[in-house]
Amino acid sequence: MNEKSLRKTGWEISGLSGPNWARLRDHGGLVALAVILIFNVLVTPNFLQMQTLFVNISQVATIAIVAIGMTLVIATGGIDLSVGAVMALAGALAPLIFLSPFAAEYPLLGLAAAFALPLVAAMVCGLFNGVLVSFLNVQPIIATLILFISGRGIAQVLTNGNLQTFSNPQFSYLGTGKILGLPFQGWLALILAAVIFWIVSRTTFGRTLLAVGGNEQAARLSGMPVRSVKIGAYVICAFLSGIAGLIVVAINSASDAARNGNLMELDAIAAAVVGGALLQGGRAPIFGAILGAVIIQLVKYTLLANGIEDEVALIAKAAIIVLAVYVQQGRKE
Repeated sequence: MNEKSLRKTGWEISGLSGPNWARLRDHGGLVALAVILIFNVLVTPNFLQMQTLFVNISQVATIAIVAIGMTLVIATGGIDLSVGAVMALAGALAPLIFLSPFAAEYPLLGLAAAFALPLVAAMVCGLFNGVLVSFLNVQPIIATLILFISGRGIAQVLTNGNLQTFSNPQFSYLGTGKILGLPFQGWLALILAAVIFWIVSRTTFGRTLLAVGGNEQAARLSGMPVRSVKIGAYVICAFLSGIAGLIVVAINSASDAARNGNLMELDAIAAAVVGGALLQGGRAPIFGAILGAVIIQLVKYTLLANGIEDEVALIAKAAIIVLAVYVQQGRKE
């Protein structure tokens, strides 16, 4: 019996191969979530209090929204490093608009513009990324690195590097409002997930998106609009990042271009991968991204609530990504 057969036999004896291992691997996210929840219930003080739930929903919503967009981009075989910078740019624009003289004279129009224009700017950023990737054939990691570097700089220039504080209850509702006792942004994340899930599973755009990630050359030869679909994925990702940026600003009643969305690209990629997105493309598990975001947030919360430094959370996220990628490799065997 050779080494490979011995190893295989060993796995079978231990019960970690075949159907049992496949089921565990396919539902690893749910298993991980259950383990984290049980650990927190037993160890973490005040974990079952409603305030803890509100805090985690508020923080996980932004990760989840960005992770949904990141999942679409990854499904095309790409990556978007600019999501944090887009959050900063959208978050910087909103207060500039509703604190302007125009908004003072026309409050409703100013408030509407404070929601709409930052999202338009975010979509322009996504269009920029998509054109670089689709028409100029720039590698996604390089194309999005441009806005990763410059986008936050633009936001800081717009605000002169200053913290913008404000009091606007209508705008702040986006981050502090509640529906049925739960934070508004949590409901918003679920609604957006449902909409994007429908787009992916029920529309030609969604089918083409998965085909492009599965085999771009075959999709192009079959006449699919490969370029426009890839651009669409980056535009949607940037749009969702803009929404997340507005939520962060609304929660804090302040806009800090230097901190808004900082390292969000890492959280979004981690959530998407943990949720089942394949880095080589071809899969877009939208609700898996929500699950991944919840896991990433709870890992961070668990460490902080038990007195472990924030830096350790970064190491934990890296370990989670490595484990998720390892599980993905197992799916291909």
